[in-house]
Amino acid sequence: MTSISTDPRPLRTADLGTLVIMSWSRETPDGDVPFLLACSLGDGEGGPEATPAAVEGLLSRSGLSVGGDTVLDATVLSDFPIGLLVVPGAAALTMPGVNAQFAPTAQWRAAADRRGYACLIFATRPWSGGEPGEGAAVAAFANHEDTLSSAAQVVLPVRSLRT
Repeated sequence: MTSISTDPRPLRTADLGTLVIMSWSRETPDGDVPFLLACSLGDGEGGPEATPAAVEGLLSRSGLSVGGDTVLDATVLSDFPIGLLVVPGAAALTMPGVNAQFAPTAQWRAAADRRGYACLIFATRPWSGGEPGEGAAVAAFANHEDTLSSAAQVVLPVRSLRT
């Protein structure tokens, strides 16, 4: 008798390559909205061709699906496995298999403090825009149809350390 395991495959971080987190904010009619772009540089063992499948596996382990117009609102979920911790001068995105720290811009931090959330776009498409971090390039990549159609999108509550 053959049985099929429903356990997810082990996460091979070597296939993910370097994961980067970039922050920016965008003015809307309701005020400034903080965004995060998470993506691989495509420098894993399998190169940029293997990146989408590796990132999709990571997202699937965290309960996220990719593609479509669906944005998951995690601000109303109590046991969501992805978290965003923001402290003065730094922030960290945590999820099963990943703890990525980054230094948000002052404008992003102010928007996140006001809103109490940030909009995460976790791209399966590898970054292709040269040096990560330039505001216009980040926004162009994050808003590109190829990025959005293959990304997971989630609104994450901002958490901070209690003193």
